[in-house]
Amino acid sequence: MASESTFDVVSKVDKQEVANALNQAQKEIVQRYDFKGVGAEVDFSGEMILMKANSEERVMAVLDVLQSKMIKRGISLKSLDTGEPYASGKEFRLETTIKEGIAQDIAKKINKLIRDEGPNGVKSQIQGDELRVSSKSRDDLQATMALLKNFDEADLQFVNMR
Repeated sequence: MASESTFDVVSKVDKQEVANALNQAQKEIVQRYDFKGVGAEVDFSGEMILMKANSEERVMAVLDVLQSKMIKRGISLKSLDTGEPYASGKEFRLETTIKEGIAQDIAKKINKLIRDEGPNGVKSQIQGDELRVSSKSRDDLQATMALLKNFDEADLQFVNMR
């Protein structure tokens, strides 16, 4: 009798790559001519990235620089949750949080997607901020992975294939 094969669906971000992307963005902001004298800067503390500039357009340009550096470092923009620019005194600020783990509502959507469109015999269960997917057939698990690669509400990785 064949044993069950499993894999875990997770959503994780490499903190070192985020720090590298932030350092590159800070260097570019300091060097670029269009950011001279506008008070543009990027600060990072734990899960929150704070961008500042003297106008809404400039703070959006800072966000654009940061996003381009994140993409070059292999970080999906799906793992960033960016708010709207807001005025704070004489400057505009924009906050971005880094999402890690699969939120409960998104995990339920993934569960439903696997149940509705995935191969028969594939089961999934929510375990904290990740999902465990199991099946007797490894081919069914690979088909499920292919199905989840097109899921666009979260940046998903597949780990612990057994």
